[in-house]
Amino acid sequence: MRNRLIGVAIAFAIYAVDQVVKWWVDGPLGLKSQHDKMDLLPFFDLYRIHNYGVSLGMFEATSPETRWLLVGVTALIALLVTVWMFREKLLGDILGLSLILGGALGNIKDRYELGYVLDYADFHIGDFRPFLIFNIADAAITIGVVIILARAFFMSDKEVDDMMDGKTADAAESNT
Repeated sequence: MRNRLIGVAIAFAIYAVDQVVKWWVDGPLGLKSQHDKMDLLPFFDLYRIHNYGVSLGMFEATSPETRWLLVGVTALIALLVTVWMFREKLLGDILGLSLILGGALGNIKDRYELGYVLDYADFHIGDFRPFLIFNIADAAITIGVVIILARAFFMSDKEVDDMMDGKTADAAESNT
């Protein structure tokens, strides 16, 4: 249960940081309108974009019906990730899921309240942009998915069994 509570705390922290930075971009930094820009570094700018779609701008919500459909579908996905997180025992898996959950909640809130997701982080090398403009929630979701995939592809069944046997042995020792 301790690992799951850590996961909930991480998800909440990601959500909170995401919302504070979006408020900061929209408020004190004054990037109020779509395409407002603030040059910060030779390779990083703040560039306000309203993302009406999901990953990579796909499935753009062009009507109120599609907006609410996206809110519903992403909320359902967040619910499934939450259930999955509470079924996991290993902190590594819970960490990845908590990053996904916190990021999803941040973007769901935007889409619910604004009708779009506020993106602002623009990494570039000259005119070359290796990423689309994104936000903290998007980064957390991406990192979480990479963690889950890496653990699925690179952890052998024996490593998982050994971890579980160690936890079982630790639990047995603490009961005696």
